[in-house]
Amino acid sequence: MNKPHTDLSSIVAIEDASSFENVNILEDWPDTTTTGLDKSQSTALKRVLTKRLAIIQGPPGTGKTHVSVVALKALLSNMTMGDPHVIVTCQTNHALDQLLRHVAQFEPNFVRLGGRSKDQDVIQKRTLFEIRQATSKPPVGGGLRGTAMKRLKEITKTLQLLLSPLEANKGPLDHILLHKLGLITQAQADSLKTGAASMLGDQKDSLGIHMELWMGKSLIPVPRTVIPEDFGFEFEEADLEFEQLKELEAETFAKDDDDVEALKGPVTLLGDNYTGKLVDLVKDGKVLQLLEEQDLYKIHYRMRGPIYRYLQRRAKEIILVEFRQKARRYELYVLQRRVDMWEQDSALLKQQKVIGMTTTGLSKYRALVASLNPKVVLVEEAAETLEAPIIAACMPSLEHLILVGDHKQLRPHCQVKEHEGEPFNFNMSLFERMINNEVEFDSLRRQRRMIPEIRRILKPIYGGHISDHPIVKDPKNRPPVEGMGGCKSFFFTHQWPETQDSNMSSCNLQEVEMIVGFFDYLVYNGINIDDITVLTFYNGQRKAILRALRQHPNLKSHSFFKVVTVDSYQGEENEIVLLSLVRSNDKSKIGFLNVDNRVCVALSRAKRGFYVFGNGELLCQESLTWVGVVETFYDKRGSTPKTGPAKRLGFRLPLQCKKHGRMTFIEGKRNTPLLYELE
Repeated sequence: MNKPHTDLSSIVAIEDASSFENVNILEDWPDTTTTGLDKSQSTALKRVLTKRLAIIQGPPGTGKTHVSVVALKALLSNMTMGDPHVIVTCQTNHALDQLLRHVAQFEPNFVRLGGRSKDQDVIQKRTLFEIRQATSKPPVGGGLRGTAMKRLKEITKTLQLLLSPLEANKGPLDHILLHKLGLITQAQADSLKTGAASMLGDQKDSLGIHMELWMGKSLIPVPRTVIPEDFGFEFEEADLEFEQLKELEAETFAKDDDDVEALKGPVTLLGDNYTGKLVDLVKDGKVLQLLEEQDLYKIHYRMRGPIYRYLQRRAKEIILVEFRQKARRYELYVLQRRVDMWEQDSALLKQQKVIGMTTTGLSKYRALVASLNPKVVLVEEAAETLEAPIIAACMPSLEHLILVGDHKQLRPHCQVKEHEGEPFNFNMSLFERMINNEVEFDSLRRQRRMIPEIRRILKPIYGGHISDHPIVKDPKNRPPVEGMGGCKSFFFTHQWPETQDSNMSSCNLQEVEMIVGFFDYLVYNGINIDDITVLTFYNGQRKAILRALRQHPNLKSHSFFKVVTVDSYQGEENEIVLLSLVRSNDKSKIGFLNVDNRVCVALSRAKRGFYVFGNGELLCQESLTWVGVVETFYDKRGSTPKTGPAKRLGFRLPLQCKKHGRMTFIEGKRNTPLLYELE
């Protein structure tokens, strides 16, 4: 760092500010107790402020975002006039909005590139689109947009005309087009007109059916069939695709930069409406020999199908060559238009201190961002981000890269499944690769989310690297779950067989019944519906649980339930989490449940109550991680809970009525509805 003497007064209370105004952060790092940071967070902050490459790993609930926000506050408070902007980027729109909401509390001069924000109150007003709309600046002198738009309209009309013969729902290729393309001679075209006239007489509309008359029964229509795409995904991957679609929900109605940048124009639907009947395998040499005949009606009708196929293929090849030439010019004017727009946007962005975007947006707007010569880039969710977008952030001007994430949680997802794993390993983030190659990093150690009873379940994944902050040990902050008699976590194990829904997504209807009945019991004992999240690994199970909750007689008056899949819940938390594991079969298949990164997310979302439903025996057969989890629930890891039963695993779920203190053990029986007493 060029300036080791740094003003840290912005991250402490006002009464302590004076002693933090001029700190030599390289040689005399201060006691940050008054900042609210624990020791590991303070060490991570020091790394962020003193290293050109700072890697911060944060297990669940340890305050990754908080450290990022404190670091941003310190960086921004030390900016001087003319200093470059700080770029912040996240994998998801939700995480980006969350981070920028924190930034908005201490820095009003920030902007969000891309308008896929659901935060209408704060973030949507700070999108580039909204700022641009509120600014009435004259166009940049010598701009190219006007000329470019004019040329684009001209080329669009030319391309439409060029493609019109190939437009869907039209007749066969006519002799005028074939002659124009040089595929038939004038004499051959005239022979088609003469032949049609002899059959139709002087009908005025005869020009439109010359080819049809010549082809006769050799002309056959081409039906338009729609084949469903699987995009190379296995059935389980289809659930992940659903989560990606959910992430794009905000795009449907949000006004953003794309509304200005997108080129809206006419659409031409292409298709082979007709083709020639192929009776024999005829080579092009034979077709060319036949086309030496100037009177096309002298060609035998059996050979007209292959001739039409040849002419149709050659017509498309010729049109394609010309189309590509025009498209290159179109692309040139699109670039000129975008450059002109980005010149104006660049002037607007230079007035901001923080520029936020998703990692996808970073790649999309890289040229615009690079024009600002940024020196500092902070990447949240870095372990969930593909390496390519991080590389896009490494612009020539970059001096300071901050990566914050957790490689033990969700990994990056590749659109092409074959690119995951060996030999490509595209689903390994730059964050994880650096840690695997022993690049220096700091880990956050103290978690502030889960009660110790739930945190202990993560020991098979994190070992002893996570400790508890006093806040999670205080019953005032994490009160016992009502109606559970001090049982704050439990693994209800069963052997109910799984099924598949119409979309081939795994589901377990008996497990659904059990979870919905337990959900109703918790609500009956006074727990707010918003404080309960039902997690599952499969979209089929998510839909089944949601449907059952909405149809339950005690719950159907409520309009909203938090039922989500694991892949959409990283970074989220709730008071009570019910986890549906679904998989139960005799084929020893557990699918997503064998991916430790997903399991880590699933086990770490609850604050004071965590209840798991699944086939524990099957999981232990297929995964060492689940062996550790099950043994922890079964009290084989030496961390017995202080309240409730010692063993938190079994075929019966222990309940204790809040009103009467009466214990009831619930077990689901095959093909038998879940019943329990509520007095």
